[in-house]
Amino acid sequence: MKKLTEGRKMFLSVMVIFAIYAVTFILFEDYDRYYIIPFKETSDWHLLIFSIVVMIGLGVLLLRYARRMDERISREQADKENQMRRELTQNIAHELKTPVASILGYTETILEHPDMADDTRQQFVKRTQSQAQRLTSLLQDLSTLNRMDYAADNFAMERIDVSTIVKDIVQETALAASGKHINVKNALPQDIIVKGNQSLIYSIFHNLIDNAINYSGEGTTIQIEATEKDGRWDFTFADNGVGIADEHLPRIFERFYRIDKGRSRVLGGTGLGLAIVKNAVLLHGGNIKAMPAQGGGLRYEFSLKK
Repeated sequence: MKKLTEGRKMFLSVMVIFAIYAVTFILFEDYDRYYIIPFKETSDWHLLIFSIVVMIGLGVLLLRYARRMDERISREQADKENQMRRELTQNIAHELKTPVASILGYTETILEHPDMADDTRQQFVKRTQSQAQRLTSLLQDLSTLNRMDYAADNFAMERIDVSTIVKDIVQETALAASGKHINVKNALPQDIIVKGNQSLIYSIFHNLIDNAINYSGEGTTIQIEATEKDGRWDFTFADNGVGIADEHLPRIFERFYRIDKGRSRVLGGTGLGLAIVKNAVLLHGGNIKAMPAQGGGLRYEFSLKK
């Protein structure tokens, strides 16, 4: 079934209201009668015909206006999408430029200096590998977002044990957390089961924990909790670290948006982690929002359907 546009919705709504009003007015004569009786006067028929003519004329005008409104909305949406694509293309090119330039620079140096000391050569090879890994991560994140945008139906959905996934992620990131004296408190109930894609559910919690470890500061505490409500699980993910300024909060889920660009790249971030989190939550029928945590830090609230 074809989806109604905004213009058609407006047209149908106005026409239905007018039709109800006209029929009621004619049949009940200004609402003086409380039951329907046949028309006895010629003026009643004239009034009915006049109402029908007015309704047809109004319908034609409204339909023309509705079409113009739909065309304007379509143009605005197309312009917005084109602008977003241009910005995304520019951001991708900018993000690819640094690792590609580094890889080319290191490899050219190695090739141009065959007598380079082994220690220096090894150092350049390691740096090249690091930049290649960063490039691989960026391409993987872009691929994940593209699949969610254009092929969401291709993600396999199954029963997922969220509690086990989060427990595994906490263990995987334990070394990085301890290196910054960060305490991760996993207070999730046992056997949180949702219908979803395991890879995307993993990405949600891994990206949030990874971000908190990288940017919340040293000696902080990360708290993960969940409550069951109305066929869904409501999760809270909070830290008591340095937090984020209010002006950045509305944009942190945008692709390639960085609060501290230099620091993010040094830590190996692709600028797509939180965009993946948001899109994955939406794909699982939930919503997510970020806000300052009480006492400082950052707090995420999101839901996943059971």
